[in-house]
Amino acid sequence: MDIERRLDLICREPTEEIVVQDELIAILKESRVPRHYMGIEISGLLHLGSLVLTGFKINDFVEAQIDSTIFLADWHTYINDKLGGNWNKISELSDYYAEAFRFFCPGVRIVTGSQLYQNNPEYWKRLVQFTKQITLPRIVRSLTIMGRSEKDDLDFSKLLYPPMQCTDIKEMDLDIVHAGMDQRKIHMLARETFPKLGWKVPVSVHHHLLPGLAEPSVSNPSDNTERSTKITSKMSKSSPANAILIHDGESEVAEKLMKAFCPPGIINGNPVLDLVRYIIFHQYSEFVVERPSKWGGTMTYYKYSDLEHDFVNKRLHPADLKSATTYYINKIIDPVRKHFQGKEPSVIS
Repeated sequence: MDIERRLDLICREPTEEIVVQDELIAILKESRVPRHYMGIEISGLLHLGSLVLTGFKINDFVEAQIDSTIFLADWHTYINDKLGGNWNKISELSDYYAEAFRFFCPGVRIVTGSQLYQNNPEYWKRLVQFTKQITLPRIVRSLTIMGRSEKDDLDFSKLLYPPMQCTDIKEMDLDIVHAGMDQRKIHMLARETFPKLGWKVPVSVHHHLLPGLAEPSVSNPSDNTERSTKITSKMSKSSPANAILIHDGESEVAEKLMKAFCPPGIINGNPVLDLVRYIIFHQYSEFVVERPSKWGGTMTYYKYSDLEHDFVNKRLHPADLKSATTYYINKIIDPVRKHFQGKEPSVIS
């Protein structure tokens, strides 16, 4: 596979940013099989954002002939008080996450934090070396990666989270680190600090975050010229009514999407359009909206931009968009839904 095709796969949506693309091109030229990872906290049942969108992007890396690892951050989960810090729950859901990603992303390697740290004194040496290069205020500024800030009542372990995440990157000898846009700060911390230690500086790839289905908090929801309207809440397992879980039945998916925020003609903060753009058009080359001839007849879209244009100009009604979106989303999650049927994890909180 030529470099141009590999680069296209890495850059395609849902990728939003590469830091820095010239460095990525150099890596693709110098290394036949670069090393890549995506780190994931374990915190509940998987949904369209945490498995499907993330999995699609990981599959792009695999197709681009990148050696890809999914890092299940069990210790980071514990530090961040997820699942009540209960190791039995963390262990059960780690197995569930591993099975889901092996099913959805064939060819990836699964590694847990416990496996990486066990009987590995070199890791702890590197962790101390890394922390010697950064100040306490610098660590505190990075806490947003775990949904925390200096205003929270923090136990000391929270301050270990960012340095551990950076040391993980060094320990796995990674060329490309990958996460959602919410993890950008940690990658910038690594890029800033690694040269001081003579460590290899990885390229960072950041993908789009799916919003929840409810009305978001946006700066100006009627302004369609703003492409990067700030959305304050991503799709989350902690709000199952506003997330499409991979275990949801067809009727549940339909019910959730019919209630989703999708005002006529508005694209900013519109979660239904996000699903079409980043999930459906990643998987399918066309999007068919079936409707009676009296309402304009069936429409087939081959590019997201054409669909968006019709929606903005109110040629496509939200109800018709939601109905078509429901059909495709159910098709996409049906294989993984069937895979887990009857063996859903008991730990869901």
